[in-house]
Amino acid sequence: MRPNISAFLSGLIFALGLGLSGMTDPANVLGFLDIAGHWDFRLAFVMGGAIAVHAALRPLIYKRKRPLFAAKFPVFSVSRVDRKLLVGAGLFGVGWGLGGYCPGPALTSLATGATQLLVFVPAMFAGMYLAQVLQARPSVSAGSPSLGTTPAP
Repeated sequence: MRPNISAFLSGLIFALGLGLSGMTDPANVLGFLDIAGHWDFRLAFVMGGAIAVHAALRPLIYKRKRPLFAAKFPVFSVSRVDRKLLVGAGLFGVGWGLGGYCPGPALTSLATGATQLLVFVPAMFAGMYLAQVLQARPSVSAGSPSLGTTPAP
């Protein structure tokens, strides 16, 4: 129960921060991406503030033996830049640039009832589902010895 409360409160604080900073308005996000036109620099301060808080708190958090509401800190299996990461980041960036929303602000903005969100949010979830389906498929080259794998004895 405590992890759910923690997740809810974290999401609520994130949503309030997005709303107060104006980042739920796609015009602000698109203005930030328009570096050749009338560039809106405010998102840089929002991101800088988030990075500063993270940079200050991360060392303190990792001094703990374990997180407050989990058995251990997560271990990420991939630590290098690969094709999947680049393609995913590219698709995320294109979606963000075209729609003016990334997932957090899109979900937060649902409370406004904006019509464009009735298209964006289902498309976002469809993309997330499609990514899971594609990642679950076995790779065509998974058993190919020529790619550095060794066949089972």
